Amino acid sequence: MPGPMGGGMRGATPQLQKGEFGKNMGKLLSYMRRYAAPLTISIIFTAATTVLAILAPQYLSKLTDELTAPIATVDARAIDFTQLWNFAIILIVFYVCEALFRYVSSFTMTTVSQNMCKRMRTDISVKINVLPLRYFDGHAFGDTLSRVTNDVDTIGTSVNQSFTMLVQSILQIVGVLIAMFVTCWQMALASLIALPIMAILLVVIMRFSQPQFRKQQAELANLDGIVEEDYSGHLVIKAFNAEDKSQRDLDKTNKKLKRATFMSQAISGVMMPVMSVVSYLAYAAVLVVGGILISNGTQTYGVIAAFLAYVSLFQSPLTQIAQAFNSLQSAAAAAGRVFEILEEPELEDESYKERKLTEGVKGYVDFKNVCFGYNEDRIIIPDFSAHVEPGMKVAIVGPTGAGKTTMVNLLMRFYETNSGDIFIDGVSIKDMKREEVAELFGMVLQDTWMFEGTLRDNLVYNKTDVKDETIMEACEAANLGHYVSTLPGGLDYYIEETDEISGGQKQLITIARAMIENAPMLILDEATSNVDTRTEEIIQEAMDRLTEGRTSFVIAHRLSTIRNANLILVMRDGNIVEQGTHEELMELGGFYSELYNSQFASEGENLIT
Repeated sequence: MPGPMGGGMRGATPQLQKGEFGKNMGKLLSYMRRYAAPLTISIIFTAATTVLAILAPQYLSKLTDELTAPIATVDARAIDFTQLWNFAIILIVFYVCEALFRYVSSFTMTTVSQNMCKRMRTDISVKINVLPLRYFDGHAFGDTLSRVTNDVDTIGTSVNQSFTMLVQSILQIVGVLIAMFVTCWQMALASLIALPIMAILLVVIMRFSQPQFRKQQAELANLDGIVEEDYSGHLVIKAFNAEDKSQRDLDKTNKKLKRATFMSQAISGVMMPVMSVVSYLAYAAVLVVGGILISNGTQTYGVIAAFLAYVSLFQSPLTQIAQAFNSLQSAAAAAGRVFEILEEPELEDESYKERKLTEGVKGYVDFKNVCFGYNEDRIIIPDFSAHVEPGMKVAIVGPTGAGKTTMVNLLMRFYETNSGDIFIDGVSIKDMKREEVAELFGMVLQDTWMFEGTLRDNLVYNKTDVKDETIMEACEAANLGHYVSTLPGGLDYYIEETDEISGGQKQLITIARAMIENAPMLILDEATSNVDTRTEEIIQEAMDRLTEGRTSFVIAHRLSTIRNANLILVMRDGNIVEQGTHEELMELGGFYSELYNSQFASEGENLIT
């Protein structure tokens, strides 16, 4: 019985919490500490670029004064072209070096951002492998996929575009302010008239835009979830003529994403034009004060030219900061989702545990007072106990929701019991590493799983150094030998589309895979539920060979397939209500007898009695 799937959460939109921007950006900056060296290089070159940008207006002022000297002075003199060319050459060198340093800084930052994205995706991939199954029960596949792709891309793009811009802007503001006050403190004060207005507008716009950026990322994840579900379930959609409903669901979410994206961009987009309008106040103030100072003879035209350049340099970083915060809002929203998965509780670290079953596994299995629930307030299995001898074929039967698959999940330690324990050869599985528990079982599930690659790769899967003779022996035992011989290339046949292989063949391949695994115990979960009667007989023969001499647990809805089981556990509402062989349970005339007879009753006639 699977836990609650994440599909039910589709459509939930995380809401922005107070202080989330600062908290998420703090986590992102902490994550970037490992790239301190290249970031320092980028900052150094950015600082050098800023210094050159600030020094250049000084020489522009001198060049302007040299050009206007014949006009500005009472005693006209000729222009000193040698001095003029010197100033011009210095300016050209400054601007060329500034462009070169800016490129180095940008190249370094791009390298850092891409390496960070690579590392972040790797961390998420590693994290996924240590997350408990409870996490996947509560999160849609599309949502997790969106965090790995869209959110990480958003972070990388924002960091690449915004970090250098932000650092340069801050350094430039500080440097330009110093240069402005050194050059002329009166005009410097006049140019600062726009600063508080810009700061207030920046805070107000961010307050309204950040929730929209968060909603945009959430709706994008919802859309990814719908696309993933529709793509994987397109056959079901076609079969039930649900194309229109699927389209409506997609359109509804798509419109939500469109609105969230429009609102986030529209609100944040106001920032640039507003900042530009406010910056004109600074230009006007500088020109008015500069004109007064020139009329008084206390300043020159060169100082005015330099100050107009400084005002531009001062206003430019303010505009860039607005742009950077616009981008960083997206990064903060995406970072919140990425770090949410990176900070999820992990499975317990079991590296300290030593291997318990060092000798041959006999196959004793004991369930002792097992209690479990996917949620604490909803117990699925209240009290389950059973003893299994080595080599026994144990069938677990019962109606849907009785807890059959849950027992297998607990046996494999996919979930931990709320109370009680499970023992294998007298050793508690809690004292064993999960890897050791997994090595003890081969599994053949109802949902067959194959991947793109050769047939050989699909059969051996995680095992190495398996000889072709061993593979073919397993194929013959699984009634798969003839099928393999008809394929072009045999074991080297490359499977590009798994849909080209029938359900029965896939099931036989999974049985052959379990034979090659050669685990001491087996779990067969509804292995024949999706095939026809003839194929079921073939698969049943293969499974009989597979289970021979091994302790095996068989979950089956078709009760005819487990008549030869050594022990049948009949489950109902999480409890074992009956147990015994097929003959014993039929003679008992209880719940198992009802289930069995209901499957074989035809036209009012009981085919068993």
